[in-house]
Amino acid sequence: MSDAPLQPGLYIVATPIGNLGDITMRSADVLSRCDLVACEDTRVTGKLLKHLGLHKKMWRYDDHSDEAARERVIEAMRGQAVALVSDAGTPLISDPGYRLVRRAREEGLMVTSLPGACAAIMGLTLSGLPNDRFLFAGFLPVKEKARADMLAELAGVSATLIFYETPPRLLKALEAIGAALPGREVSVARELTKLHEECRTGEVGSLIDHYAAHPPKGEIVLLVAPPGEEAGEFDLDALLLAAMEHDKPSQAAAQVARATGADRKALYARAMELKAR
Repeated sequence: MSDAPLQPGLYIVATPIGNLGDITMRSADVLSRCDLVACEDTRVTGKLLKHLGLHKKMWRYDDHSDEAARERVIEAMRGQAVALVSDAGTPLISDPGYRLVRRAREEGLMVTSLPGACAAIMGLTLSGLPNDRFLFAGFLPVKEKARADMLAELAGVSATLIFYETPPRLLKALEAIGAALPGREVSVARELTKLHEECRTGEVGSLIDHYAAHPPKGEIVLLVAPPGEEAGEFDLDALLLAAMEHDKPSQAAAQVARATGADRKALYARAMELKAR
């Protein structure tokens, strides 16, 4: 580690997602030399700084911070080195901060980012699902209709889908995936880098059975394999009937078309037949 002062500006610092040993040498060096740490929770960041043997001035900066708080940090950057950290992982990945980065760049301030741990990427590497193309979509919505709409919107994306999820909502999320993205292989990665790290991959039904019997703990990365190439892999009638429980036949047809690649007009005609029964 160097004793030289850091150039004033913003340093986006990735922190461990569980195992404190995953802090990089460069991140530890910047944290040791910065003038100020902008963080989501001073208690969480305080534990990391204590682990590193550091005592630093900390300012809270999170999703609830207003424009005045943001401008306060911007002003500090003009003459000081400010490290931006999240509670865990890489800042700005489903964490606050992008407005601060935009403002810093607009003001012509120095901005750099230090790579490190990211739960989404670690979950992808553990899952065994295709990783040549992937889409990170943050947290699924809490409300059932919004969650179903989001999954329908993403159904046609030819890439592995990555979400963050919480233990109390995992079963509902898996049920929604089973309804909107049938036949897809799914992975649940949790407690990453910790003692009870787990990555379980399989079909939705088996995962629901497992986690119903073994309620999960810890932060979760939920991954869904890309769509299959042939619509014949799917029970289209079952998908249409499930979709029509919440939507009109035209909307159900569009949703199933996105999920399977089948022809929307043919699906609509079949949906009307099923409705007439």
